[in-house]
Amino acid sequence: MYRIKTFNKIAPAGLGRFDPARYAVSEQETAEEGILVRSADLLDYSFPPSLLAISRAGAGVNNIPLDRCSEAGIAVFSTPGANANAVKEMVLCAMLMSSRDVPGAIRWVREKAASGVDVSTVVEKGKAAFVGPEIYRKTMGVIGLGAIGSLVSNIALNMGMDVYGYDPFLSVDAALRLDRHVHVVKDIHELYRKADYITVHIHFTEKTKHMIDAQAISNMKPGVRLINLARGGIVDDDALLPALDAGQVTAYVTDFPTNRLVASPHVIAMPHLGASTPESEQNCAVMAADELKDYLENGNIRNSVNLPAVAMERSGVMRLCIIHKNIPAMLANITTLLSRDGVNVENLSNKSKGNYAYTMVDLGEKVNASVVSDLQNLTNVIRVRVIE
Repeated sequence: MYRIKTFNKIAPAGLGRFDPARYAVSEQETAEEGILVRSADLLDYSFPPSLLAISRAGAGVNNIPLDRCSEAGIAVFSTPGANANAVKEMVLCAMLMSSRDVPGAIRWVREKAASGVDVSTVVEKGKAAFVGPEIYRKTMGVIGLGAIGSLVSNIALNMGMDVYGYDPFLSVDAALRLDRHVHVVKDIHELYRKADYITVHIHFTEKTKHMIDAQAISNMKPGVRLINLARGGIVDDDALLPALDAGQVTAYVTDFPTNRLVASPHVIAMPHLGASTPESEQNCAVMAADELKDYLENGNIRNSVNLPAVAMERSGVMRLCIIHKNIPAMLANITTLLSRDGVNVENLSNKSKGNYAYTMVDLGEKVNASVVSDLQNLTNVIRVRVIE
């Protein structure tokens, strides 16, 4: 029986993926092997020694201590693409709101009505304050061309926009999803110079913190409209607010409000609505549950943020899953130890990601506990797990 501890409210569609005969799933579980989480803060959570994996029903993992997880041999999964359509639709909404100040116009009508004015007599005169450009034939710049960015790029093309995309880590899968008419540039400054609208779809890391800073903003087309539904820290508020006041940036639409931002008349701030749809929550929950199940039951790693992607069909009678440091000769050390004991290896897969690597070995016979112990005691091996 696997024990799964949940944080936050996980959509029933995801919880339903766990067979109750094999899984105990609740917020009260202790000594858990798995964790399902959305936005709950796990940075200071004390992980039990039994914990094998954390699956985040969402794309961002800044609420999870990745370094601590990697050092302890805990796989961390996210659900890239599960909420992509929901965010794509919100980007379209953001573009329209930033162009015509739809929120301001609605607020103006309500305020007039509340003051006792017959709004039907003043709308023709008042609407001039909210005039804005159409997005048709304007240029959209998309920073980050993953699951969300590629959808945004394609839909912007369909709406008659010229689209420039930038992603130094563009994957083959993402490239295949992109319409061939998207201009993929290698120099982000080319995007800055040409875009009337810029939308950001990248992860928040130390490298991307304040990526949109004073220098970046100064290189942008005057009057640009900036959309950030990714993470607040990607944009430097200290640089942005003066640029808004000066008109270098016409409007900023963000899903990450702060009191400083809300005080600016040029900011449209929303309460993290990008993926807030029932469809998105269900997709994320199902994907997170399936990733966690596959890892616990088969050792397969898909969409991990701290370990490499490794998956293979089961063969043999026993599978060894080994998390270790990514250093030379580790694979040789593992296979040498197994051959020393005359163990027949039926299948093997090994991949690395950054400082860590993962090796799966399918064996033609069961090995005794001493072999597993010897593997665990190999220098630079972090965790060994047996799946039968």
